[in-house]
Amino acid sequence: MKLLSVNLGRFKAVEYTDAPSGGTGIDKQPADGAVRVAAPGAKGTAGSGVAGDEVCDRRHHGGDDQAVYTYAREDLDEWERLLGRPLANGSFGENLTTSGLDVNGAKIGERWRVGPDLLLEVTSGRIPCQTFQGHLGETKWVKRFTRQGTPGAYLRVIEPGEIRGGDTIEVVHRPAHDITVALQFRAVMTEKHLLPSLLAAGDALHPELIETARKYAEKHGGPDGHPGNTVVTGSH
Repeated sequence: MKLLSVNLGRFKAVEYTDAPSGGTGIDKQPADGAVRVAAPGAKGTAGSGVAGDEVCDRRHHGGDDQAVYTYAREDLDEWERLLGRPLANGSFGENLTTSGLDVNGAKIGERWRVGPDLLLEVTSGRIPCQTFQGHLGETKWVKRFTRQGTPGAYLRVIEPGEIRGGDTIEVVHRPAHDITVALQFRAVMTEKHLLPSLLAAGDALHPELIETARKYAEKHGGPDGHPGNTVVTGSH
């Protein structure tokens, strides 16, 4: 398992975003040399955890629980086949493009050591937006991306460090629960009845998703369909 590239986005004014800034940093390009990664701070005020990477809409992106976005080269290759066009590393707006790592099969709370120092923890999958669709220029892209079910993973920074393309990636902790990035994505996007089950991931789950899952469980019942029986098991 290794890191193929670290990708950085620069502000670009576009017509397809509703960001207050009028632009986006989704078009990311591989960086030369080492890049510092650290916890950026609270969502809404902080941007990316990757130095030199611009977040242009901090209402929905950036912050400690979405500090780094990762997508697998294998999934980009599949999209190349499906779309009939080349997709370079960073094409999906990912900070890290990986090889040999099951990004969508990663469990919420799973921890990755990237290079000698950086330690990351999986928090959630990516939710597609109109900016993503406008960037790729594919019609009905949000629906198509959702149907494919390979969202890639957001991660928080547990221990900061410098990384570069070619660094090794090691899974150093894998929780006992069964809540993967792919399952969490399905629960949020297409199979709402799965939302209460996300609570099994404990506080490793993105805080906004914890709140969403709890509210759904209170209204509709726990994983077994009975109100009040949602049990939080497992944690990071």
